[in-house]
Amino acid sequence: MTQFLEIDGGTLAYDVTGDGPLVVLAHGMGDSRAAYRFLAPALVAAGYRVAAVDLRGHGESSVGWPSATRTDLAGDLIALVRHLGGAATLVGHSIAGGAVTIAAAQAPELVTALVEIAPFTRKQTVSLADLRVAAYRRGTTHLLGMGLLGSTRQWEKYLDVAYPGVKPADWAVRLEQITTMLQEPGRMKMLQKMGTSTPADAGAQLGNVTCPTLIVQGSLDPDWGSPRAEGEAVLADLPAGLGQLRMIDGAGHYPHVQYPEQTLAVVLPFLAGVRA
Repeated sequence: MTQFLEIDGGTLAYDVTGDGPLVVLAHGMGDSRAAYRFLAPALVAAGYRVAAVDLRGHGESSVGWPSATRTDLAGDLIALVRHLGGAATLVGHSIAGGAVTIAAAQAPELVTALVEIAPFTRKQTVSLADLRVAAYRRGTTHLLGMGLLGSTRQWEKYLDVAYPGVKPADWAVRLEQITTMLQEPGRMKMLQKMGTSTPADAGAQLGNVTCPTLIVQGSLDPDWGSPRAEGEAVLADLPAGLGQLRMIDGAGHYPHVQYPEQTLAVVLPFLAGVRA
């Protein structure tokens, strides 16, 4: 059942299920908390209290927020954890990977661990090697088209590249839901704002993280010429010994949706270690 949290600037929609240590799930831009529809039930079954939140401007959360930086999103997550009580493991995908990094650095007493899935957590640079990767060129072209034109069609084309090969069984229905959401007043503008925000604020906080951190990358993620190299770079910027990287073979930018079982196979042991 959807619940709502009023904070400065708007309203966040979320739901909570299960009992046990708190795990907060934050999706990537252009999506909603339904992105965790495969992971959340498994986490609940494993003995966790799971809160899945719609980022500002997405899902059932309100529109009209003045900005949507990773620092903004981190503040939203900190507010939600405080509202729910105790401390939490934060799971963030893509832009939310940067947000959970900032949240952990700013409120270490509220964050026990991080799981960053395909995170945009560092200032990005483009090399000639990146441009030689066809999937990277295609994905970037569609992202630019979405940003410049506010086009849901360009976002759909990007998602087709971001889910290489295997699509989830409910893909057609889910794609229609995403498109319908983005056609609601104000939501595409929020996606455009997020698409133009820089990860530099998150990168500046990587060295201030004090909790165990798991980085999960899809081996075929088109958002980088080399997803492994990006994951290794994030690890290198974390304090020594805190981070670990796990690759999901064949996955694109959404390993938790494309290959939920393989993703859970790396996430659940990590959470169990933190819990112990």
